[in-house]
Amino acid sequence: MTKLSKSLAMAITVLTLAAAANFVALDIAQACGWGQGQAGGGDYVPQRRDQGGFLASKGDVSESQARDIVTNYVKKLNPNLGIGEVKDNGGFYEIEIVDEGQQVVQLLGVDKRSGRLILLN
Repeated sequence: MTKLSKSLAMAITVLTLAAAANFVALDIAQACGWGQGQAGGGDYVPQRRDQGGFLASKGDVSESQARDIVTNYVKKLNPNLGIGEVKDNGGFYEIEIVDEGQQVVQLLGVDKRSGRLILLN
């Protein structure tokens, strides 16, 4: 084999491997939901976002919005759980997650600025 054919064969091999690696990486990214309109973990950690602009230009989360965020989150995980008392704790709302017997099973917080969930206990 000549020097030119060895270089050409090596270049083809490298390009083939690079294309295969890119294809696999894109397939994994699509399986994780990347690039499909959901930010990473959007199905698991509710996030406050819309088409209207930046978070800084929005007002704080209201108590009813916090209740809706937690209700939607809890119903995805376990439809047998419900929402109990909601308390204003300064920078976040403290919300009780209750079972069918109205026993508190978890406390969650909702940050007033971002709408993100905070595990309290």
